[in-house]
Amino acid sequence: MNQFDETRPFYDHEIQSATERVSENIYFNEIAKQFFPEENITSFKENFRKIKTVKEFQLTVMHPIIRSIINKTTDGLSYSGFEKLIPEKKGIFISNHRDILLDSAILQVILHEHGLDTSEISFGDNLMISPFIIDIGKMNKMFKIVRGGYGREILINSKNVSEYIRHAITQKKQSIWIAQRNGRTKDGDDKTEIAVLKMFAMSSKLPFVENFIELNLMPVAVSYEFEPCDFMKVRELYISQEKKYEKKPGEDLESILNGINQKKGNVSIVACKTITYEELEECDKQQQNDKFKKLAEIIDKKIYNNYKLWKTNYIAFDLLNKRNQFTDKYSTLDKESFIAYMDAGLSDIEGNMPELISIFLNLYANPVKKFLSLQKTC
Repeated sequence: MNQFDETRPFYDHEIQSATERVSENIYFNEIAKQFFPEENITSFKENFRKIKTVKEFQLTVMHPIIRSIINKTTDGLSYSGFEKLIPEKKGIFISNHRDILLDSAILQVILHEHGLDTSEISFGDNLMISPFIIDIGKMNKMFKIVRGGYGREILINSKNVSEYIRHAITQKKQSIWIAQRNGRTKDGDDKTEIAVLKMFAMSSKLPFVENFIELNLMPVAVSYEFEPCDFMKVRELYISQEKKYEKKPGEDLESILNGINQKKGNVSIVACKTITYEELEECDKQQQNDKFKKLAEIIDKKIYNNYKLWKTNYIAFDLLNKRNQFTDKYSTLDKESFIAYMDAGLSDIEGNMPELISIFLNLYANPVKKFLSLQKTC
């Protein structure tokens, strides 16, 4: 076996056998009817089984599916910064993470529509819950990240992922997407984990600056007017206050489906300015651990300076702080509608209502708090 066979996405020569397996799955017809209602199922299945490359799968299947989700569940998608990306320059799209599937999936749509190659996508092994999902993921340029483990096992897994990421960028000439942290942001406070940056660096003995220049870090800011799975996140945070939260079987799949189907309002994705040589030099002036801390701060600042604050964020901030600081950003009707939305969603969660309200409002208000704190330091 090749070193990365357990990690990498499918190669083109593996696609046709994968399409045959996927097309025979019991869920195939149901999914095809949902996303391709105009198609005759028999003809669609025949054409699906003729797909021979990753690119063909992405263009004829995944792109229409994600575009359909965007059109049906959002009030509009805005984006910027992608016109400044250099097609030949590959690297790491390091993004804040709010939705399991859509953060990276919408990015692929935008890249394609700007004439850019799609990226490979990190895919936690906790989401690889069936051969069907594994096949679709690997057909869609997803590579595996092993979650969990202990001690040396974590180190080995991290080194393998780090080596694969560098291999993808430098040898395969593929950019990759990865979240800035392990798992989605649950409380609305996006922070780059230093452990993720240290993992990137593990695969090279180059000095700090050259190491990260080779990886070409490209921060991405993702923001939703209505937070994907917001009430599921509130419930998890509420329970986590008293004990370790244990996911029930199938909860990750439930989150994926909830994220797909939930109304999201407006969505914004911004390709921030790439981390520069000069910024890395500034990091390199610090002590060893502080180099990574400084780099995380730079990434966070780029993301939050490009994070789109919606009326939901401003309403939550004012409600939480019992102020009228941002009443120019929303109407009385907007506020009443948001409160009704909150009350309806929280009514299905067992617990202390004032605490649940506080968690919910902080989820939406924290991006405003973060933005205001950054303004004070500028």
